[in-house]
Amino acid sequence: MIKNISSFNNPIIKNLLKLTKARYRKEQNLIIIDGYREIQLALQNNYQLVQLFYCPDLDNKNKIKELPELAPDKIIKLSKAVFNKVCYKQKADGLLATVHPRYYSLTDIKLNSNLIILVLENVEKPGNLGAIIRTAVAGGVSAIIINDHQTDIYNPNTIRASEGYIFKQTLISASVTETIAWLKENKIKSFGASTSQAKNYTQVDLRGKIALVLGSEAQGLSLQWLKSADQLIKIPMLSQMDSLNVSVAAAIILFEALRQKNIEK
Repeated sequence: MIKNISSFNNPIIKNLLKLTKARYRKEQNLIIIDGYREIQLALQNNYQLVQLFYCPDLDNKNKIKELPELAPDKIIKLSKAVFNKVCYKQKADGLLATVHPRYYSLTDIKLNSNLIILVLENVEKPGNLGAIIRTAVAGGVSAIIINDHQTDIYNPNTIRASEGYIFKQTLISASVTETIAWLKENKIKSFGASTSQAKNYTQVDLRGKIALVLGSEAQGLSLQWLKSADQLIKIPMLSQMDSLNVSVAAAIILFEALRQKNIEK
């Protein structure tokens, strides 16, 4: 039987609001997903759904029927007022879910001769991480390794900015030291994005197994990465600009790598 909730004081609703905070997501091993497309991508990629929250007043296109059939005890119907309280999208589509997160390690990365890895160091903004994830999926990146991350990988704003493509991407949290050792062990050439003593990104060979390493806009790459990267590269810029948004920089360098790899074919 499908449960109906119309009270803000319901314990289930109070807990949903808690899941917007990293501490509670970690304690309960749950993440919250807002939106039909995002939920669909999670289910297509075998994430385990715990509960689906549904507001018929907001699901104008009856998208709930397009999701895989779920047991009635997993579906909770919410009033419009309550749904608007727990959702975090500006334009809610009436569907929200909780699922168990998935965590990967370096050993989960599938190696191949044309491998592209993205390495992100000290990326602070969930929106930037989400945008990079979308770009990575579009560019066929095998995995994103996050060094010393400042934000929870499954922050709701990361999921939103990725438009759900976070569920199609392998994301790994690892230290700089672990990452460098793993890349060298697997003979993956690393290219660190820098603004000094670096070659233009179009003037280096980005074919073969590569890792593109980017730091935060504010700090750039750490000294450890600047010393350890096989090659430092830069995006030449006009005027007095000294950095780009990290998601923009990632897209520019990634698609140059794809251009070079496609020429090779």
